[in-house]
Amino acid sequence: MSVTEELLEAVREEARPETWSTGTNLARSGVVSVHSVGREEAVLRVRVAGRPAPITTVLYPEDAIWECDCRGRVDPCEHVVAAALVLHHARPAAKPPPPSRPTAAPPARAPASARPGTAVPKSERMVYRFKRVEGGLQLERLLVRPDNTARLLARSLASVLAQPVEAARIQVEPCDLLADKLLARPTRGALPPERLSALLKVLEPARTVLFDGVLVSVSPEPLLPRVIVEDRGEQTVLRFEKDPRITEVVCPGVVVCGGMLCQLGEQGLTGARLESLPQEKVFSPAQMGDLTGKVLPDLARRMPVDVRSQRLPRIDRTLKPRISVELNQLESGLSVLPTLVYGAPPTVRIDNGRMVFLQGAVPVRDEGAEQKLIHELRDELNMVPGRRVTVQGKEAVQLADKLRRWRGGLTGDAARVVSPHVQLRPVLSVDAGTSEAGVPRVGFTFDFQVEGEEGGAPRTVDAGAVLKAWEEGLGLVPLEGGGWAPLPTAWLKSHGQRVADLLAARESNGHLANHALPQLTDLCETLEHPAPPVLERLAPLVQGFEKLPDARLPADLTVTPRAYQLQGVSWLTFLRQAGLGGVLADDMGLGKTLQTLCVLGPGTLVVAPTSVLPNWEAEVKRFRPSLKVSVYHGPGRVLDETADVTLTTYALMRLDAEVLGARMWDTVVLDEAQAIKNPESQVARAAYGLQASFRVALSGTPIENRLEELWSLMHFTNRGLLGGRKEFESRWARPVTDNQKGAAELLRARIRPFVLRRLKRDVAPELPPRTESVRHVTLSERERAVYDAVYAATREEVVSQLEAGGSVLKALEALLRLRQAACHPALVPGQQAKTSSKVEALVEALGTAVADGHKALVFSQWTSLLDLIEPALREAGIGFVRLDGATSNRGEVAASFQSPDGPPVMLISLKAGATGLNLTAADHVFLVDPWWNPSVEAQAADRAHRIGQQRPVMVYRLVSQGTVEEKILHLQDKKRALFEAALGGASGAASITRADLLQLLD
Repeated sequence: MSVTEELLEAVREEARPETWSTGTNLARSGVVSVHSVGREEAVLRVRVAGRPAPITTVLYPEDAIWECDCRGRVDPCEHVVAAALVLHHARPAAKPPPPSRPTAAPPARAPASARPGTAVPKSERMVYRFKRVEGGLQLERLLVRPDNTARLLARSLASVLAQPVEAARIQVEPCDLLADKLLARPTRGALPPERLSALLKVLEPARTVLFDGVLVSVSPEPLLPRVIVEDRGEQTVLRFEKDPRITEVVCPGVVVCGGMLCQLGEQGLTGARLESLPQEKVFSPAQMGDLTGKVLPDLARRMPVDVRSQRLPRIDRTLKPRISVELNQLESGLSVLPTLVYGAPPTVRIDNGRMVFLQGAVPVRDEGAEQKLIHELRDELNMVPGRRVTVQGKEAVQLADKLRRWRGGLTGDAARVVSPHVQLRPVLSVDAGTSEAGVPRVGFTFDFQVEGEEGGAPRTVDAGAVLKAWEEGLGLVPLEGGGWAPLPTAWLKSHGQRVADLLAARESNGHLANHALPQLTDLCETLEHPAPPVLERLAPLVQGFEKLPDARLPADLTVTPRAYQLQGVSWLTFLRQAGLGGVLADDMGLGKTLQTLCVLGPGTLVVAPTSVLPNWEAEVKRFRPSLKVSVYHGPGRVLDETADVTLTTYALMRLDAEVLGARMWDTVVLDEAQAIKNPESQVARAAYGLQASFRVALSGTPIENRLEELWSLMHFTNRGLLGGRKEFESRWARPVTDNQKGAAELLRARIRPFVLRRLKRDVAPELPPRTESVRHVTLSERERAVYDAVYAATREEVVSQLEAGGSVLKALEALLRLRQAACHPALVPGQQAKTSSKVEALVEALGTAVADGHKALVFSQWTSLLDLIEPALREAGIGFVRLDGATSNRGEVAASFQSPDGPPVMLISLKAGATGLNLTAADHVFLVDPWWNPSVEAQAADRAHRIGQQRPVMVYRLVSQGTVEEKILHLQDKKRALFEAALGGASGAASITRADLLQLLD
């Protein structure tokens, strides 16, 4: 025997059968290559799928030992087996290389049966032959050739398959390998009962099996006795018999049955050789309960039972367990009793694991299915079989709704809650009229009628109860007099919110708030209910305002309004006549004041910023000279009861809220109404407290930062239109901010009748164009050093605090410092600088504009920056005037600038000059320090770009490169989306958030 044969034999002896089989397959598949062969060792590589590098196996033939770097738990592993086989069949090299310098040997040449691509037909099949011996059976295995000659398999199949040539010939199935393992330990004489039983289980029916020289099959199922139940006088007899198909008992536990070898089942009852059969068990009348409830079901689960008794129920194997629920309605609740039963109607009941016979047939119990049902009952209904539960109030409705969806059966007087014939039908009744002033006054009732009940008058259900059940996610609503009705969920999904809004808009006197009349009109159409004639007058609220009747202009009006202004007057007049309020949100400079003056009369209160109070007084006297104007202002202020129009400020409205709120005004107008954008502020609360028949809010920027600002305006003009603040946040603001599909469109549809907004480019085509551009400024080295120092000192601490959920105030303070450093070093505490790159760029641009005959407005948020710009203008010889919060003679300063001979430049603080000024003499606007709120900047630019402007307007934003100002421009785009989502055509919105601040400071 050669050293490679000795090594192979050692590997074969040590290897497990399954490992040897796997290694043989690897050797045949050609994945093993010889890397080097020396006198003492041979190195082979095995390529394995899923591993990037081949496995290295080292064999030491002379010592019959091996190594493998696969780190497997089996030794030897399949790689060692494959390597030993390939090395054994490989051709030896003519001259083995010296051990000091091994060289790679040529690839091993495997036999034809092991080479990939070489097909060898499998010509021998396995046949099993059982032989009788003393005490039982023996099993022999034969390998039968195609000519039907056979050879006895005298050793293990695994050792035969280890030889490639043999393995290529023999047809092997998985059951053959399992049988080989059971026969690995040879036995003398009969096979042990346990091993014989295991062999009969693994041999498939398709395998060829001989017994007594006859071809038989092996049954995988045990052969069972049968039970016959008969009456014998007053007693009942159970007779146990063998299966009549058995022809012979071969050995203990094994029989021949119709050409099939079978194992005996239930040997504890029958005996290993059926020696205990036949046998009988007798039951007296007193034992009938145990017989029907326990013995028979238990036997039926194990073996066939033939009930021939006339007094016992038959066995029905088709009956399945289920949970039956008895449901009884109490005066204010439910009584529920779940039961585990078989059959429908129940034939037996299971009480604490015992079967109680009720009627009909007896089932074969399925305890696994029973336990599953018990767990489901506990998990879904929090109940156990046989235990009654009583619930009251809301819990009763919730439980009834769960039971409605329960797949088990319901019994009792409340089973009708799941009846498909009971339905709820919406019923609407409308009572409409007008007040003495001709304002529509509409009342309505809405409820649901129960249909599908037998007998008696139809019952009704309050709509509030139905909506409450729907909002709570229930499927049922309780009925007066007992029972429940399923909710009309499909109808409620389409119209429930509209009904809820209408009910919420019903005032204490039963009348519907007029802002909800469009929704009532829609509901009438949905229910095919005839709309009262008074609602026809409100058709423009539903259809739009294209066909509004022309309003009559006041006789004392001294100007002729433009076409779009006439439309605005008609809109305001219509709202006034309908008892509604409105937000006139026209673009800056389109004459919101004039349109409002056209609908004012005696008993009017106008609240405006202090800076524009003189403008209102002048324009009332100019356009409506017949109206008596009173300015409620100053330390000795007193309301003039004879005045037609009373003018006051937001500050005084807040301070004198009791005085102004005690009077019933005909009309209240809020100019620059964004002043009440914060509903928590005292000024907003004072505005809400004013009493008026007609409310108007004027604002070119009704939304600056958050959608809550829109809610505040609508709460003033049409209280309840957008619900309460919490409802508005969850129903409108959050979905719009999160860009939920359709949310912005729904909000716009809700407020569209009550907000009128026109843009200058749409209604004033004669207005010259307005061009906006960005002028980038490069910071000097010193300015860059100052900016970077501020950035480094604040960013890390502020960002970490923001990410940890800290206050945004510190972030806003850091943002302020960065913006100031981007404009002028002298704005940074501790720094000195005569000028800055941005100021120099501004002065240069102003010099060019003035030289070309233009006038310019220069806006900044900080008066301190205006202080730094003034010396630069003087040094450049550019004349200017200045307007800020400290300016007391605003009108004179504006008139001076508007004069053809006036100075060419006006310095304006953004807060003081963004409203109430008409500065059309300027056609250039410079925004020195951009901020994230584009609405404020737009207001500033509109001081020049408004009706009366004859020249194109240029708006410049000065932005320092590489600073936070560049990021602010991107944030402005998001803020514009917020405005457009609510009032324009955009589909999403955004407000400044913690994430925005993080982005700006990043």
